Amino acid sequence: MAVTLEVLPARKRRPFIVVGSLDSSKTSDSKLIRSLFFASQEISLMQPLRFILRRNSLSVIRKAKILSAIFEELLLRSNHMVVYSQSAQLCFEELHIVMQRMKTLIEDCSRASKLWLLSQIEIVAFSFQELITDLSTVLDILPVNDLSLSDDAEDLIVLLRKQCSDSFQFIDPRDEALRRKVTDTIAGIKHQISPDQSKLTEIFSDLGFPDSASLREEIQILEDQTHDQIDERSKSSAASLIGFVRYSNCVIHGPSTPSPNPDFRRYKSLSDANIPADFRCPITLELMRDPVVVSTGQTYDRESIDLWIQSGHNTCPKTGQVLKHTNLIPNRALKNLIVMWCRDQKIPFDIYGDGDAGTHTPCQDAVEFTKMMVSFLIEKLSVAEPNGVVFELRALAKSDSVARACIAEAGAIPKLVRYLGSDSPSLQINAVTTILNLSILEQNKTRIMETDGALNGVIEVLRSGATWEAKANAAATLFSLAGVSAYKRRLGRKARVVSGLVDLAKMGPTSAKRDALVAILNLAAERENVGRFVEAGVVEAARDAFRELPEEAVAVVEAVVRRGGLMAVSAAFGLIRLLGEMMREGADTTRESAAATLVTMCRKGGSELVAEMAAIPGIERVIWEMIGTGTARGGRKAASLMRYLRRWAAGDNHETATEMQSIIVPAPSMIFNPVL
Repeated sequence: MAVTLEVLPARKRRPFIVVGSLDSSKTSDSKLIRSLFFASQEISLMQPLRFILRRNSLSVIRKAKILSAIFEELLLRSNHMVVYSQSAQLCFEELHIVMQRMKTLIEDCSRASKLWLLSQIEIVAFSFQELITDLSTVLDILPVNDLSLSDDAEDLIVLLRKQCSDSFQFIDPRDEALRRKVTDTIAGIKHQISPDQSKLTEIFSDLGFPDSASLREEIQILEDQTHDQIDERSKSSAASLIGFVRYSNCVIHGPSTPSPNPDFRRYKSLSDANIPADFRCPITLELMRDPVVVSTGQTYDRESIDLWIQSGHNTCPKTGQVLKHTNLIPNRALKNLIVMWCRDQKIPFDIYGDGDAGTHTPCQDAVEFTKMMVSFLIEKLSVAEPNGVVFELRALAKSDSVARACIAEAGAIPKLVRYLGSDSPSLQINAVTTILNLSILEQNKTRIMETDGALNGVIEVLRSGATWEAKANAAATLFSLAGVSAYKRRLGRKARVVSGLVDLAKMGPTSAKRDALVAILNLAAERENVGRFVEAGVVEAARDAFRELPEEAVAVVEAVVRRGGLMAVSAAFGLIRLLGEMMREGADTTRESAAATLVTMCRKGGSELVAEMAAIPGIERVIWEMIGTGTARGGRKAASLMRYLRRWAAGDNHETATEMQSIIVPAPSMIFNPVL
């Protein structure tokens, strides 16, 4: 489908026309004239657009220069306390609005994608003409005789009026011809016609893109503007432009060769971000993928509340009220806010759910461009230096779900596997990160797990990768693959996965430790995996990371305690004391997790563990503070801790002892009990 004007409306985030005016009741005549003079000067000094709409922008700038000369004379006269009529003041205010719009329009055009401007050139040309028309209207009613201007200044106003009245909507024939070239090329993709390289070179040369770096910058600008579109048709059309530039960049300049230290990081982890409380599910405290509203008006993640209801509960987990019905209403407004937040934080929302994948069908142009680019890169793998090609696949796999599907369907995963064991650190990083980006798409998880050598290759990078970055990205890949419940068990049974993640959590730099702990936390959701992690030393690794990565470390300890590792945690020197300190110093989520861990330990571990907690200096004050100022969940957990402390202090351990009778006490040699 060719890009048309109708599918590319004005941007959502910032429209081309932004109006600002002055309050005449608070602004003296001299200040108003001074403001007009400086505004006209600012526009006069602006650079005209270089390649698209150049004549339109030049026309506006020239008129601003004429206005600047007029306002300069008025500014000199205003020093003599000249008082203007009310009609003149109103005209000046309208002129100020028009000039603010001029400045905004030129600034927006200069920052916008050139292809974007080209695709909607008629709309933007109309915006320029609309400004000239509005300027003409104000000049026609301006009471020139009341201004006491010199003859030269009056002649300038007459000249400007004539220029404005003679103006018409103008599109440069060269711009129009260039737009036809682009739209014809994109339309040919519908029929699987590969664009000729010389034609692509000519198009991007006319647009002013001299090299690969400038095209990459254009892609980034287009991606930003795609996010600002308010309807799916516009987003799809903009996506076709992105595909067009990506493909053209590869064809014209060839696959990029990354620098030794490329500024190209994979997706940000959720653990790196401070998730707003309203975006967390009240049940799991994790980022909601599909928020839904129950009959009490509370919002939960669909998966969590479904499991709650299917377990036989008929109450709202947060309020305790009986649910009038079990219908779940999608909270689309909140989901949109979560998606926008993830974009701002550079977190791919579709890691944690289907994201936008199911809300719209990408236009065929974008799909075809992506398929052509993937085919081009796969062919290059056998004839070109592989590092640059794999780097391009890495970048493409990072972009969107369509690209991830196309790359996997083209058979790229088996080809990437051979580079996981490369002697080149850069090639190894690019290969494992490409597989990580591909694993974001749900269907690709199965492809990766079923491809011969893929999982073993990722595990080997985790254990003996050439760089910490490669190891960290391998850990992140395992975290992504463990998003499928069956794969959690499969991965947890592999001793090399368990030991590799624990070793990385012990010895890696901070970012690598974080990836390892998050992957461990995901795998620890399966009870049978916890014992293997405990035996590999995960409790000690988490304890040592308390200061460096408190949120992740405490969450791992909580998961271990909840799923049978109570004795291992209680045996770890100083861990209970550290949990108490986290209740005092940590973030809200860390304090909640620490309190929840201690509650579970007191409930299952008996009076000895309560006594150890009671020995923490100032623990009662910390608990009282958390009850009073903590979150709702944190307050409940803190209240439970206070009850345990009071019973222990009173010597009333009857209830604790009763609870302990139902627990299988492990032999002294055992530190893990999967029955707990």
